[in-house]
Amino acid sequence: MSPTKTTAGNYTSLCDAGNSVLLIIDIQTELTAVMPAKVLARLQRNTGLLINTAIRLSLPIFAAERSPEALGIMEPEIRKLLPAAAKLYEKTSFSCTGAKNFAEDLTSTKRKQAILVGMEAHVCVLQTALDLYNRGYAVFVVADAVCSRQRENYETALRRLGRAGIIICDAESVLFEWIRGADETLSREVQSLLR
Repeated sequence: MSPTKTTAGNYTSLCDAGNSVLLIIDIQTELTAVMPAKVLARLQRNTGLLINTAIRLSLPIFAAERSPEALGIMEPEIRKLLPAAAKLYEKTSFSCTGAKNFAEDLTSTKRKQAILVGMEAHVCVLQTALDLYNRGYAVFVVADAVCSRQRENYETALRRLGRAGIIICDAESVLFEWIRGADETLSREVQSLLR
């Protein structure tokens, strides 16, 4: 499958800080409570790395919660990292595109890359990724910052997404693609997050 092209005609096989939005999907207390501890720790660490780097690079950050009355609020460890400018959405749909004002707000950024983290990989992440891809976005699913309760569901979701044209990547790849060409001070700041 050939890479997706942006409206500017540039290939989108690499994450571009000037064209990316970070989207945090349903990292909520009732879901995190049933995730394997090691998997959850990896998701929290890598989501935190991406949030902190997105803040340093002034990327828009969107975050969604699905039916918080049933699935709980956003995990406090993640919520406390979000900047005041982050856009927060409550949804009843599995896909974030069904949240009120989400599609309009995303369009208003004029950015065409969506970097996805969250849970569960085979439900809300998958449906959001495919919806955004079908709307013309280059979609990157960060494999070490998404999860499902069952490993088989996680693995199946990533295979399906990859076959559909979604780019499967990891958090460090995103960070280093975002900072390529950045000044040395910023580059050192971001690399210090990895220690």
